[in-house]
Amino acid sequence: MGQDVAATKFTREDRQRYRQKVRRCLDVFARMLAESRFDTERRSMGLEIELNLADDSGAPAMVNAKVLELIADPDFQTELAQFNIEINIPPHLLDGSVFADLETAVRASLNHANEVARRADANVVMIGILPTVRPEHLTEATFSDNPRYALLNEQVFAARGEDIHISIDGVERLSTYADSIAPEAACTSVQLHLQVNPETFAAHWNASQAIAGVQLALGANSPFFFAKELWRETRIALFEQAADTRSDELKAQGVRPRVWFGERWITSIFDLFEENVRYFSSLLPVVEDEDPLEVLERGDVPQLAELRLHNGTIYRWNRPVYDVVRGKPHLRVENRCLPAGPTVSDVQANAALYYGLVKVLAEADRPVWSAMSFSAAEENFHNGARHGIDARIYWPGVGEVAATELVLRRLLPMAAEGLQEWGIDGADIDRLLGIIEGRCLTGRNGAAWQADAFHRYYEHHDRSRALGEMMRGYVENMHSNEPVHTWAVPD
Repeated sequence: MGQDVAATKFTREDRQRYRQKVRRCLDVFARMLAESRFDTERRSMGLEIELNLADDSGAPAMVNAKVLELIADPDFQTELAQFNIEINIPPHLLDGSVFADLETAVRASLNHANEVARRADANVVMIGILPTVRPEHLTEATFSDNPRYALLNEQVFAARGEDIHISIDGVERLSTYADSIAPEAACTSVQLHLQVNPETFAAHWNASQAIAGVQLALGANSPFFFAKELWRETRIALFEQAADTRSDELKAQGVRPRVWFGERWITSIFDLFEENVRYFSSLLPVVEDEDPLEVLERGDVPQLAELRLHNGTIYRWNRPVYDVVRGKPHLRVENRCLPAGPTVSDVQANAALYYGLVKVLAEADRPVWSAMSFSAAEENFHNGARHGIDARIYWPGVGEVAATELVLRRLLPMAAEGLQEWGIDGADIDRLLGIIEGRCLTGRNGAAWQADAFHRYYEHHDRSRALGEMMRGYVENMHSNEPVHTWAVPD
């Protein structure tokens, strides 16, 4: 959602100054790239997990302020709605036992958070979309107590000029309208970060785009929204629509959406920031005092605050990140397409698959994107989201094939090779990629389990009760940390 902002009203002069400042930042960024001003790659990875708070019935619990106060840990932060929180895991080096270490640390943090949440009559739930969320849970009144959310909502609707139509055709059909951006809050994700050198950023971003459809197919965990069974990863369609600033007329004119897969393979990170400036107007035109050119010319590192804020209001599924840490600038790919959950072990398996595949694909002599059209990658992305573990994916040299077959025959060995090159412990490689293999062999990921469990309960209960029972079983299994492909479906 971007950084905190102080201004509550923006003038036409603010927007003009902001546009000029963003363009000045872009010029300075281009110079920094040309002059190799960036911190070198440190094999660094990061992890963020967005979480839901639910009561004992499985419904959203609007208590994030109280829970965060009780947790009292800066790694936990607020999110859009009062039933959302986020945990930010400090960066780690991709090496050795990093995945096992992260799994232990994340489980400990989440267990502590859940113990604290119980004091507020809530449970911490890792899931792409709470199946029990209802329209009354997603209104302006349920925004977290941070002025930036109300301000962002105001600016989105000022740009749109009308309510948001959410229309999703899946197993069932949903058509509804929203008068705020609150439906975004239903979407909780895992974000994987990878620090890269400027020279290799394009290859890593292209590789991330190429495998996004596979990630969704294997990791889907959001089959329900407003009590309807929709896509296997409904989060994708919902977020694309809930954050859309375009009217129907602007869509017809070809104006780009703010939630964006993209439209081409890139040759430099500059391509993405330049597209941001060229195609997207400001949502939060906050101008800082820093003159980035002056800072650069005296030998210091500019924050490029306006460029970063602007980038934070454009929701690419693989987002470029410019950041400054301990006085050194660096670049990251932020992979944003995966849902949260179902367990910490599943999250780590998804991460291992991503980091392993990207390593090999980014360094290949003949890149996969040289033999795949960008439109094919985008189609894979939406096929993976719509059909989940049953998706069919196009891959060069193979053609269109079941995602599970592609992963088993070609991508798992590739991911294992990449993890070995990172220096990951062999036992962790076998364990985590074994989880991915198990999903492929059983045909069960989070979305498949949710759907199967719901339908079993639906044979004996009404829809609301069936979803609640499914949620209780989900939370119990989530705490076991046993991978989702091993979960039993209730009788």
